Amino acid sequence: MIAGLILAAGASRRFGAIKQLAQLEGRPLLAHAVDAMSGVEEIDEILVVLGSSAREIADGVDLTKVNVLVCDQWHEGMAAPLRAGVQRLAQHGADAVVITLADQPLITSEAIAAVIACAGPLSQGARATYGGRPGHPVLIKKELFAHVGELRGDVGAREILSAAKLSECECQGIGSDRDFDTPDLL
Repeated sequence: MIAGLILAAGASRRFGAIKQLAQLEGRPLLAHAVDAMSGVEEIDEILVVLGSSAREIADGVDLTKVNVLVCDQWHEGMAAPLRAGVQRLAQHGADAVVITLADQPLITSEAIAAVIACAGPLSQGARATYGGRPGHPVLIKKELFAHVGELRGDVGAREILSAAKLSECECQGIGSDRDFDTPDLL
């Protein structure tokens, strides 16, 4: 089973408003991420992890196509929602989890599907690259789930990924993992 995980728990301090609800092309940033993940046939379950402003986000974005988990420990940093999401999906039987971020609305279904296809049987996962630069989406297989459970603080899975046997998938031209960290980027 391949699960999709969209991380949308942050407080958007640099953005100055609820970033997940910021409008890009007339739709909230999080809606773009949900649509991209929902458009991938290989994904069996999608989980969105909310944290800060969870109620406002849930009220402002159509999340009927996905499961939602509110991570009460979101304020501990990036590791908490990642841990919570991977743990929940592991409990639901996921063999692999493909991860995207709510503030990267230009990641496409095609990029997600390409990363899934790149994860060969001998790899522990796969990640997108853009012009050779590593980015999202990232796919981690079951053997890395316990390592994610050990993460603490304001860190993602970068160290885990650097030590893992990953396949890389060039996604330049089929998506972008550009962050929308400030309103002027919209």
